[in-house]
Amino acid sequence: MRSIDELIADHRPGYSLAQRFYTDDALYERELERVINRNWIMAGHVSELAQEGDFKLFEVGRESAIIVRGKDGAIGAFANVCRHRGSVVCLEARGNTQQFTCPYHGWKYGLDGRLLAARAMPDGFDAESHGLKPVALELVHGLILLSFSATPPSLANCRKDLAEPMALFDIEGLKVAAQKDYLIPANWKLCVENYQECYHCATAHPEYARLHTLMLHPEQRRRVQQAMLDKMEPCGLKHFDIDFLDSNARAGEIGYGYSRTALFDGYVSGSEDGQAVAPLLGNLSDYDGGASDFSFGGFSFLLAYSDHVVAYVFTPVDKNNSKCQIYWLVRGDAQESKDYDVDRLTWLWDVTTQADKTIITNNAKGIHSKYYRPGPFSKMERAESNYVEWLLQELARPLATD
Repeated sequence: MRSIDELIADHRPGYSLAQRFYTDDALYERELERVINRNWIMAGHVSELAQEGDFKLFEVGRESAIIVRGKDGAIGAFANVCRHRGSVVCLEARGNTQQFTCPYHGWKYGLDGRLLAARAMPDGFDAESHGLKPVALELVHGLILLSFSATPPSLANCRKDLAEPMALFDIEGLKVAAQKDYLIPANWKLCVENYQECYHCATAHPEYARLHTLMLHPEQRRRVQQAMLDKMEPCGLKHFDIDFLDSNARAGEIGYGYSRTALFDGYVSGSEDGQAVAPLLGNLSDYDGGASDFSFGGFSFLLAYSDHVVAYVFTPVDKNNSKCQIYWLVRGDAQESKDYDVDRLTWLWDVTTQADKTIITNNAKGIHSKYYRPGPFSKMERAESNYVEWLLQELARPLATD
């Protein structure tokens, strides 16, 4: 059997990945080391942790982190592993507390991760050196990004370059109106690859296809963009095209990007009827009939309509199972039932993700067949092709020293 390095070197550009990238145990272990644990992943939004002691868990593969707002008002993250004998400390998905108590032997930790109490320890025991291990966390205009590496990619240019487009929608001032998890029995890469392309949209997503021109061939889509571009400035929007995605990412930095795409004429937002479902975001004064895509690394993606934002986060549970987390965000001052209805807000991307779950599950079944061979990407799968090249680059990089 070829080595992993040989498998990477043998990949044919413009084609999908070989079967072993989805089925091989050793390759998944390399992904955990060099791709998944090293890179930044969106773990939520600051609005979820509004008060001192508010916390949530974030789990990726075999790792679990406690994200908490401390007494000083800052948000931090700690490995959810007791420093005594390694038990998971926090069992609740979210809540509010003033301390975390290990359910095994009762060791207690403060909101800053310090060990507060440990019974019957020997003389000379150093409590200061037995606090919870910190996990890298950064806030990017309201988004909580987390990495399980001591040396994650730089976020400096991402934060700077995306500041103005994120301010258009006041991402930092939004709040999470709804959040859902979708468990998918497939390798995580199949989930991200599916999200990267709309070659399948016309076939699989009639609800989405009524609204979104992304399903069109690129040449057709360019022709319908102009009407949106003409409306943007009067609506309070600016035109940006930022592309440091995946294989185009600059060395040592997270890949990131921003673009805006027209909806079909007569539609202004991502909803069942294509009409507004929440108040306008930021300082926007009207609807231009478009939707914006943000990308943050290889796992986290935002779709910003003029009245709400949908955030997608893909993570592995194990080699053969994945989680898709979706956040729906609205204005921070919007009131449920008065300004928005959760069912209307979530309908489009819930029904679309349920369909995607079926698609991806079927894809995974075929991937495991002895008849599977990598196939060529279409002209509408350029982003997926770039993603595959980025993944191969990450897998080929030297081992981290964490």
